[in-house]
Amino acid sequence: MTPKNVLRIGTRASLLATTQTETIAAALRDAHGIDVELVPVSTEGDRSREPLSVIGGQGVFVAALREAVAAGDVDLAVHSLKDLPTTPDERLNLAAVPTRADSRDVLVARDGLTLGELPTGARVGTGSARRAAQINALGLGVEIVPIRGNVDTRLGKVASGEVDAVVLAMAGLVRLGRADEATEVLDPIQVLPAPGQGALACECRADDVATARLLDVLDDPDTRAAVTAERSLLASLEAGCTAPVGALAEIAWGDDGDELWLRGVVADPSGSPSIRLSATGSPREAAAVGERLAAEMLAEGAADLMACPPIGTAQ
Repeated sequence: MTPKNVLRIGTRASLLATTQTETIAAALRDAHGIDVELVPVSTEGDRSREPLSVIGGQGVFVAALREAVAAGDVDLAVHSLKDLPTTPDERLNLAAVPTRADSRDVLVARDGLTLGELPTGARVGTGSARRAAQINALGLGVEIVPIRGNVDTRLGKVASGEVDAVVLAMAGLVRLGRADEATEVLDPIQVLPAPGQGALACECRADDVATARLLDVLDDPDTRAAVTAERSLLASLEAGCTAPVGALAEIAWGDDGDELWLRGVVADPSGSPSIRLSATGSPREAAAVGERLAAEMLAEGAADLMACPPIGTAQ
């Protein structure tokens, strides 16, 4: 293929999405000296205010973007990787997974409070069954309130007193320059993040070799191995991105070289019971590590926990 005059990047129109997409655009400009244009694309998840469990959850923030790439309306799309379905789309190539930002969840609470300092009955807003289940498992006596909306909307619910606190991804606050608003960074020992949280995904068409070559400079092997293990766990559990599943893989130096350590949790929305297990292996076998951990969790009854009604639905 001939070099592109202008590289068109599809993005959701929210401030967070355009901010994180602009970081990719800037990196491509710096690396290759090319012109880059952001193209906003409206997704079903942006248009609907229904709970994710009602509108389908998996893929609602990325389907329209992926169609735009496949149709040639844009050259690539930038996603929050945690929103990507685990089922491969043969039309597309996950050409780059850049270095991951902070994967942890954070609390933003009134009066600078931490989770443990919130009074019994305090209202904690989240639309995530994963976050709700793990917070409930801590037995703090807080009330989980289902909410949706962009970062400003959710933070506004704390400012207005509608809720006492909200739980958000640290990476999003960092990218928006609002990390100082977090009143507590939640330890993954207590609240494991969503598979792929904090990472971005750059997808182009499977046959677009020129764009794939441009993106290659952005790919981080350690981040790719970590999220591959996390997403392999999610896929092997046959769970979608709205299921009460948390996972975090990290690369560390072991006795025989780099070692991948994967932790996973599946929890009932009430917080009990829950299954927390871990597995280790080589980063080169990241997918296999995820599959092995999923098999162990399924043997412990994970399928029954994932079948429980999600947050905000009738029991």
